[in-house]
Parts: sequence; structure tokens; C-alpha cells
Amino acid sequence: MSTGVKIFSGSASRELSESIAAAYGVKLGDVKVTHFSDGEFQPSFEETVRGQDVFIIQSTMPPADNLFELLLMVDAARRASARKIIVVLPYFGFARQDRKDKPRVAIGAKLVANMLMAAGIDRIMTMDLHADQIQGFFEVPVDHLFGSTIFYPEIEKLNTGNLIMAAPDAGGAKRSNSYAKRLDVGLALCHKQRKKANEVAEMTVIGDVKGKDVILVDDMCDTAGTLTKAADLFMEKGANSVRAFCTHAVLSGPAYERLTNSKITELIVTDTIPLKQPHDKIRVISTADLFADVIRRMVNNQSISSHFIIS
Repeated sequence: MSTGVKIFSGSASRELSESIAAAYGVKLGDVKVTHFSDGEFQPSFEETVRGQDVFIIQSTMPPADNLFELLLMVDAARRASARKIIVVLPYFGFARQDRKDKPRVAIGAKLVANMLMAAGIDRIMTMDLHADQIQGFFEVPVDHLFGSTIFYPEIEKLNTGNLIMAAPDAGGAKRSNSYAKRLDVGLALCHKQRKKANEVAEMTVIGDVKGKDVILVDDMCDTAGTLTKAADLFMEKGANSVRAFCTHAVLSGPAYERLTNSKITELIVTDTIPLKQPHDKIRVISTADLFADVIRRMVNNQSISSHFIIS
């Protein structure tokens, strides 16, 4: 193991960062964030990073302070003569703004990439981007990890011969189909229509789920509207149970209430975003070992392709 590796955490991902550092076998680096009375803040490294490979871990979910804190930490590391600066973004905020889907809107994901590049990163590591093409927004290497690496073994345990994979919308069909082919099970789809963001107008099921244990997979769960509506619809169509595997537990607005009132059996998420509160139907799987192993392989110039079970 290289002695020139230091792992630091932003404020938003402290618990996950501690787990990653422990799994890697180092102590999490010392960072102090000074807050001023007007709301301004200043992160500082309380130990030397000169000539080191610096890994900065921070998910950039709202508020925007999380993103700006990360940018300041990258700038601080560069000015402190770090050898390389690798940003670990378990959750890439603004990823849903990957294109102009109507006139006069920003492409937020590209702007975030530009800011990280301008701050001085050498590499970026992230997980389950909302749109794969975001990798092309960067002019540095991007290690795009998949939640399937840790979800697939869990889904295999649930496969008692009665399983069917499902996608909550057309956008998730490719991902669900990849699972279905590898597990050699059927596939069901939900077709949804939206009238506005975060609100599903109507939904229909394509495929037979009667008597089946349905597994939904998606990259994130935000307000849980699509997920819970799909789960309830599957149950109405005769499914035995409905479980959902979502990498990023955004869970904003009425998400927790919707999960409580839904017929969904269980929601399995990762710890890329810390839960706002525990919930009986939510189970969290840690990504720490995966990130630690990829960091180790990166430092030792080893291939990480073995982690790409299902793309």
C-alpha cells in the first residue's frame, strides 16, 4: 500500500468517508471547516498534503454548500502542493440536468464538471450517474462505478425461482433488462406520464407480474412518487411482493410518508447519501468496501473492470 495516500471528507459525507478510510486501512485526514457569522465558510487541511495523492470524498446533494465546500477543498489541496487530487463523488448532484430538455435552461451537470475541472482535479470517481454521458463532460479520467456490484448479490439471495425484474419507467429499462438477462428471469415495465417534475400523472404496467416477487431497480429515489405508485400498481396486478433497489436515497419532500403508505415491501439503498431519518421499510447497504477497493486498485495501477458486473 502506498504511504503517499491521504483520504479526506467533506461535511456531507463524514460517516461514509470514515468507513471508506477504515476499509482502506488509513485514518481519515483532519479537515477543519471554519464558519463565519455571515454564512461564509472556509475548509482547511490540518495536516500536510504536499506530494500526496489526496482523495476528497463528498456527495453533492443539496444544499449547494456541499458542492462549494468540495470546490474549496480541491482548491486548498492544489495550493498546498498535493501530487494528485482525486474527487470521490458518491452522489453527483445536478446530474439530472444533463441536457437542454426545454428552451432557456442550464445544463447543470456540465457546469458542475467545468467548476471541478477549473478547481484542479486530476480524476473523479462516482457512482450510478443519472446519465452515463456525463462522463464526457470531464477532461480527466472518470471512474463510474455501478450499484449493481453490491446490489446483485443481494438480489441473488432473493431469487427463489419466482423473481421478475422491473423498471419503474422507460429510462430504467436497460438497467433492469441487464439484471433480468443475468438472472435469467422475466422483465416488466412501467410506462409513466408526467405533467410536471416530481409528479406522475398516470402509469400502466407492461408484463405479467401475477404471483411474482417483483424487484425494481433505479439509480435514485427522490420524492418516491414513481417508485411507490409502481409498487402499488404491481401489487394490484397480483404481485406477491415488491422490493426496490435504488442507489441514491435522495428521499425529499413527501418521500417518507409515501413509503409508509405504500404497499412496497422494502426499499434497499446505499449510503451515498445519509438518510434523513430511519424507516422500517428502508435497508441501507454500505458502499465503503467498494470505494476503498477501487481506491486501492487505482493507487496500485490495477484494473477495476471486475467490479462491473452489470452496467
